[in-house]
Amino acid sequence: MQLSVIVPVYNMGAGGKLRYCMDSLLGQTFSDMEIIGVDDASTDDSLVILREYERDFPGKVRVVASPVNRRQGGAKNLGLQAASGDWIGFVDSDDWIAPAMYEQMCGAAIKYDADVVCCNYTAVTSKEHIERRDVCSPGFYDRSGLEEKIFPTMLFSGDFFHFGVSPSLCNKLFRASLFEKHLFRVPLSLKLGEDGLAVYPCLLEASCACFLEESFYYYRSSGGSLTHTMDRGRLAENRLLFDTYDQLIDLTMHPCMEKQLLYYYAYQCLLTLPPVFRAKQASGQNDRKAFLAECSYPPIRRAFRVVKSGCVSGLHNKAYVFCLRYGLYGPFRFFLTH
Repeated sequence: MQLSVIVPVYNMGAGGKLRYCMDSLLGQTFSDMEIIGVDDASTDDSLVILREYERDFPGKVRVVASPVNRRQGGAKNLGLQAASGDWIGFVDSDDWIAPAMYEQMCGAAIKYDADVVCCNYTAVTSKEHIERRDVCSPGFYDRSGLEEKIFPTMLFSGDFFHFGVSPSLCNKLFRASLFEKHLFRVPLSLKLGEDGLAVYPCLLEASCACFLEESFYYYRSSGGSLTHTMDRGRLAENRLLFDTYDQLIDLTMHPCMEKQLLYYYAYQCLLTLPPVFRAKQASGQNDRKAFLAECSYPPIRRAFRVVKSGCVSGLHNKAYVFCLRYGLYGPFRFFLTH
């Protein structure tokens, strides 16, 4: 088996999304592949739908049913444990892919004996389709090419904030023997940002990689999705995310990653801290102590020593950077509501 595609599923039975996703996988022009649907203890009819596909496409669709909810990370791990392909791909159960995606990506993987193959993707909203492209030029990169042209800007392109290489698992193929070493090191409790903890270490270890010109993956973008949901637990998740990056990426071997990581940490803080503390403020909480604890947390403190207000766009973001750098709780609270 050349390719295993893992589809984590949780409560996607409504609205035809899961069926649309599965049909796009079964409509691939590439045939030497298996589809592993991992039901993460759904409470709707997602498992029933997956079983229908398994029954109708024996040998092509396999179902793994988790008796307990393991979140995205745990579901991906279960799928990887069941996979038999030489290469591994992922598709989120509310997304879909172009018919030629895996023919083109597996073709590149086989032609170049690549450890990683990436394509571009399209974000789909209710109003428009927006193509998202990696900053690097399409083509094949051997190890020296990766070190010279990909690694220095893959996490932070230099424009705040754009990734040089998307952190998503879903627009990529990975050699299974490489990928399994990294996915199992990602903390299962993370809900946001966890893909990058596998993607970037895989690229840093890759002997070669291929970047395709085409956008084959269609990502359903919704303001109410998991990717856009913030809650108070996100502060602890930020810390776990940053600490894990510090553990997984050896800066003595890859010094070009240090600045990129710090800019990424600052970016995550600007995404998460204002909405979390705004919610606290709206509920009448005075969380000066929690704010100062975030400012003094080592990865965050390092990040805002490097990232200056002039690096970011927008008056509020500039103010937040200044406040986080100097631990100014009063001005921070002011800008949350003005």
